[in-house]
Amino acid sequence: MNTTLCGRACAGLATVEFAMVLPVLVLLALPVVDFARAIQANLVLINMAREGASLASRSSLPVGESPPYQQIMGSLAATAVPLDMARDGTIYVTKIQGYLDRGVVRNVVVEQYRWAQGWHRSAFAPDSAVWTCGSGGTGWATVGANDGSCAGIPSAGPASPAVAVMNGQLADGEVIYAVEGFYRFSMLFGGLDLGFGKLPAIGPTLESIAIF
Repeated sequence: MNTTLCGRACAGLATVEFAMVLPVLVLLALPVVDFARAIQANLVLINMAREGASLASRSSLPVGESPPYQQIMGSLAATAVPLDMARDGTIYVTKIQGYLDRGVVRNVVVEQYRWAQGWHRSAFAPDSAVWTCGSGGTGWATVGANDGSCAGIPSAGPASPAVAVMNGQLADGEVIYAVEGFYRFSMLFGGLDLGFGKLPAIGPTLESIAIF
């Protein structure tokens, strides 16, 4: 008789304790979910940028009238699952060349492309961290050009825009490609007020760059 009463009482007490602890467990689990999503998104961006840099370096010959950078960026975006790059992503491909100028090799930008599909659909276009198109008489090509190129970049020479990427490591005429991936990351619970503080926020923009 006593054992039965104790068992019921203990079960009831355990239920009450669990009900008290459950909200704390849920609050601890929420940031774990968001951090896991952010880590996954960042890894996808890293792998995408690496593959893009490799493809760009092997696809520098023109296809038709323009290099196939839009095809490359479209393929990269299609393989970036579960990220919706067309809605929340941007990709840049920047061609950089070493140029001997008065005895010193400068790394200069000779071409830059922005993924046209992502830009036109989402208008999400943070500036490239390598070099920003729009300075020194340059500007993004019109929609009709359909290659997403930065127009007005001079050929490698004294007027070319210099960049710090791998500065001093290129020989005269040597070419490298920098591929950048940006993603607009939305946290599920970022900034949620817990009463004693807010959950940390990640993003909203994730970025990865690879050079090949």
